[in-house]
Amino acid sequence: MKKVISAGIGGRSFTINEDAYERLSSYLNLFRTHVKEVGTEEVMDELESRIADLFYESVGDSTRVVDLELVEKVIGQLGMPDGSSTTASQDYDPKANRKLYRDTDDLRIAGVCSGLALYFGVDIALVRIIMLVALLVGSAGFWAYIIMWIAVPKAVTPAQKCELRGLAPTADNLSKFTSTNKK
Repeated sequence: MKKVISAGIGGRSFTINEDAYERLSSYLNLFRTHVKEVGTEEVMDELESRIADLFYESVGDSTRVVDLELVEKVIGQLGMPDGSSTTASQDYDPKANRKLYRDTDDLRIAGVCSGLALYFGVDIALVRIIMLVALLVGSAGFWAYIIMWIAVPKAVTPAQKCELRGLAPTADNLSKFTSTNKK
């Protein structure tokens, strides 16, 4: 017979085995010490939210208990904070959702051109030149920029910055996009 614990992870409630809870807690503590070196708690919130999403995909609303095997699987997907996991990819992951955001790290006016360049994987100078030519040729470029400025959201959180670049939201990738550690 195993002891189970009710734990809140990423704003969701899960029933988790005691050994799985201890393993997850040690993983989060290890990651928390790494994040404190960088200087932000925003990444911890994103990491817990991602863990909760992965648990929810496996467990759902059922009464199934999160066990040590699932915790190890999630840790393997996310990777260790020092990047030592072999299963967590730092490069482009075709399963990672790529979304269009305005890039707040490299903006000139509103980050529209930078976001488009990252989304399509082209040089930012090329996108800025195309936008400038469209602006000079007629008013369509101006209105296109204004509409995108209003309609496209900013990439503010580390998870959104990973989505913009097509990176999997692993622990190592999330830690790259903190407020003090810009890429």
